[in-house]
Amino acid sequence: MAAVGGARPAAVLVTGMSGVGKSTALDELARRGYTTVDTDDGPWIQSVDGEPLWREPMIEELLQRPRATALFVQGTVANQGRFYHRFDAVVLLTAPLDVVLDRLEQRTNNPFGKQPDERARILSDIATVEPLLRQSATHVIDTTRRLPEVVDLLVDIALASGMP
Repeated sequence: MAAVGGARPAAVLVTGMSGVGKSTALDELARRGYTTVDTDDGPWIQSVDGEPLWREPMIEELLQRPRATALFVQGTVANQGRFYHRFDAVVLLTAPLDVVLDRLEQRTNNPFGKQPDERARILSDIATVEPLLRQSATHVIDTTRRLPEVVDLLVDIALASGMP
């Protein structure tokens, strides 16, 4: 897990729409011993005119911290692009619409996406925001793969990105 030959372990942004499996992947990465931060939880987000945005000084401090393992940060906010240059990789997790809708219906760890207005927002975001994320991502992973395979790919990206 630690970087090889003195290279600093990578910082990887894991982004994507609701229901693609970002939190599930982060949980597995944490279980494997990697450093993970889910910016949907805790004080990372502030609402500005109804738009959730990262608290930029906190994200800046997070990315400056020394790290012994790769850092995986999960988030999808309007100001994340201001930090792309600080990440070694930006990974878009994606899944077909029917899979996303099924996952939203089935999930128990997050109530977002259960209400019709929330689902409409997610559908709109998939149509308008996901293409923008795809353009700026360094990697794209289809999460219809098995979870261990998705996480293995994330680890491989981090290891390759953390090398000098």
